[in-house]
Amino acid sequence: MQRYFVPESNWQENQVIITGDDVHHITRVMRMDVKDKIICNHPNGKSCVCEITAKDDDQVVTTIITWQKENVELPVYVTIAQGLPKGDKLELILQKGTELGAASFIPFQAARSIVKWDEKKASKKLSRLRKIAKEASEQSHRTLLPIVEDITTFPELLMTSDTYQHRFVAYEETTRGLPSKKLSHYFQKIQPGEHVCICIGPEGGFSDSEIEQFKQHEFTFIRLGPRILRTETAALYALASLSYYFEEME
Repeated sequence: MQRYFVPESNWQENQVIITGDDVHHITRVMRMDVKDKIICNHPNGKSCVCEITAKDDDQVVTTIITWQKENVELPVYVTIAQGLPKGDKLELILQKGTELGAASFIPFQAARSIVKWDEKKASKKLSRLRKIAKEASEQSHRTLLPIVEDITTFPELLMTSDTYQHRFVAYEETTRGLPSKKLSHYFQKIQPGEHVCICIGPEGGFSDSEIEQFKQHEFTFIRLGPRILRTETAALYALASLSYYFEEME
């Protein structure tokens, strides 16, 4: 059954009104009609099965049939702070990271980011990134839509880091034969409901200055296995490890 995230303003007592691009998807792509059923997600994480009762070019009107009880979200809130990578890698990280359960993403301009953020194109780029996260959430049947923050600077990232109970930096030097603890050592300190931030560098990793600033803000340095990972792989490795530890390991 197709799933759609619907803004709070479009929810009524027993109806959900779908507007925007999703109207085209429902009527033209999926070719749905009156009496067909879909799943609608409220921004608070609740979802319900709805029946289409009317449609036109501007909106699809649905009636709530039944509320669902779902438990598909990670028990911890994970933010991926990603140093801007080259090309379309950020889109890949958002798409797959959403499927793996990330609660939010913070793209930031790192010292070694080859890409320099163009403010003139910021609005269009962010709209695309948020659309990718929305579509990935619907495809993976998540109940919460990840937040894609505006692109920020490294100092601004550090300023907001105190809001997380656990702050990690994936640092490639910890894989070079240096003594380091396994991820499970750090994960066992995380309690359900807590907020976790994992910082991933761009191609080339973090600069020495950035590493020193992470230390000053009491970030914990972690290794993501014994191998050096590409920047687009690192966040997914971390999320998959968290998912296994909190959702699958007995």
